[in-house]
Amino acid sequence: MEFALPEELRMFKDSLRRFVNNELIPIERQTVTADAEEIKPEFLSKLQQRAKDLGIWMMEVPEEYGGPGLSLLQRTIVTEELSRTIALPARGEGITGPSVRHILFTLKGDLREKYLMPVLRGEKKVAFAQTEPDAGSDPGGMRTTAVKDGNHYVINGTKRFITGANKAAFMQLMAATDRAKGSHGGISCFLVDMDTPGVTLGTSYQTMMGDRPWEVILDDVRVPAENLVGEEGGGFTLAQKWLGAGRVKHGARALGVAERCLEMATSYAKQRSTFGRPLADRQAIQWKLAHMYIELQAARLLVYKAATRLDAGEDAREDCYVCKYYADEMAFRAADECMQVHGGIALTTDLPIEKFWRQQRSYRITEGASEVMLMVIARHVLKTYG
Repeated sequence: MEFALPEELRMFKDSLRRFVNNELIPIERQTVTADAEEIKPEFLSKLQQRAKDLGIWMMEVPEEYGGPGLSLLQRTIVTEELSRTIALPARGEGITGPSVRHILFTLKGDLREKYLMPVLRGEKKVAFAQTEPDAGSDPGGMRTTAVKDGNHYVINGTKRFITGANKAAFMQLMAATDRAKGSHGGISCFLVDMDTPGVTLGTSYQTMMGDRPWEVILDDVRVPAENLVGEEGGGFTLAQKWLGAGRVKHGARALGVAERCLEMATSYAKQRSTFGRPLADRQAIQWKLAHMYIELQAARLLVYKAATRLDAGEDAREDCYVCKYYADEMAFRAADECMQVHGGIALTTDLPIEKFWRQQRSYRITEGASEVMLMVIARHVLKTYG
């Protein structure tokens, strides 16, 4: 196993580090709106141009569609470095262009021209609608249904915590076409235009992370049968194509957060004196820093391993579960310890620590709660060992 990044990737990582240190961290409390966690217009175009200069524009888009064709490991490094600052939103649209889930790249013909290409050109925004009031980490409990009616599907249900629903032109929506089959064979994916009769926005939730996801209500919404993506009942299989990469992205973001917290805690411990001695001289503080460092090193190996295996086309599901669980939990501990080392000043919005703490606390719940990750890891352990 190769533990060191190739020279080309190290240089790439260094250039991103300089960009974050020199251009983003100095303005990190100025760039994002407080009420919706979005980049302010006066910063967006400039930062998007810098992304183009750095070669990370449309980084999740394959070369055949005009993207740079970055590997997952390369994208992991980008996310890791950009996540060292709160200058960019933790969720939603950042500076690297549209975030296009794998599902849209499976489209062919007219659907591709109507839905994928306008997103890539920046003409349309898209939301992903899966979570429901009674079906978050358990998609098999989904209550939104899609019933075939001639050459249409009639969709009824409610989606909750849908990021960007208020600005989206359409949704990639998961609905149950056969509830008896649950997530394996019973869920299908549809493209639903937001202006379709029966689609309405409900409650807007102001979260502690700063973003504002939406409730979407579907009341007898008629969707053309050709807007079914893939086969009926194949929605969960489609989702598996990007779930692994999404978990690696979680891990990558956690690496950036933990490293910045370690940097800040170490620097502050050297500067701050109490009772005549720097905090860095005290074993209680030294051990906090040592634990943060050890866990960061372990997490980085797990994240890079999962990314490398996925790039090689291997089945790395267990590696993705492990890196998502360990890295998200690790980064929250790092933010918490960084806050403790700084004391009262960390509770203010003068420093980014409180925002790292809030964001990382949320990632232990969203997009696969830690308990669900442990459940699937335990299933693997029971099958493999003993």
